[in-house]
Amino acid sequence: MKRGDQEPVVIVIDDDELVRGAISDLLRSVGLQAKLFASVPDFLKWKLPDVPSCLVLDVRLPGLSGLDFQSELNKENLPLPIVFMTAHGDIPMSIRAIKGGAVDFLTKPFRDQDMLDAVQAGLEQDRKRRKTADVTLQLRSAFDSLTPREQEIMKLVTAGLMNKQIAGETGVSVVTVKFHRGNVMRKMGAKSVAELVRMADALGVRKTGT
Repeated sequence: MKRGDQEPVVIVIDDDELVRGAISDLLRSVGLQAKLFASVPDFLKWKLPDVPSCLVLDVRLPGLSGLDFQSELNKENLPLPIVFMTAHGDIPMSIRAIKGGAVDFLTKPFRDQDMLDAVQAGLEQDRKRRKTADVTLQLRSAFDSLTPREQEIMKLVTAGLMNKQIAGETGVSVVTVKFHRGNVMRKMGAKSVAELVRMADALGVRKTGT
């Protein structure tokens, strides 16, 4: 089974057991898997599975608040999509949540459909992020398979240099440049220089101003 095909999970963190149960029932009614926690520390004891995920998070929690937890996740560069919910929301609070990257900010009592729409949006966002991460990982593996000389040639090709210029930069013949260039295109799976440029940009290895 591919990573993207695995069953997604929705994490619900709320200190109110009735709220947790109601959201769990709602999510399960549309076939979504739910994991329930009463606090952030409880959640942190659990190992997050490697599947598309979304966090349904109450703003007011014992100990670390939902908004503070969002800030911690952002500091650690852990891009878990968050749907906030609160019975005591205000505009500054919702602005802080959305600026922090929240998918939505729902005020209790919320419509079931609003929660389901927000959760589906969060899961789709995580699917796209994971797909991008997978592609980058594959590109990095392909780049690492290049010899040091091939990596150098790739950087010069994607910087816009012609074969003769690359030969001058590297001190090898034009024929040798063409040989290495062909190997780079084959190993990277690039069908054109434009595609190779996009790959180099994604990897952060493209030289500029050469």
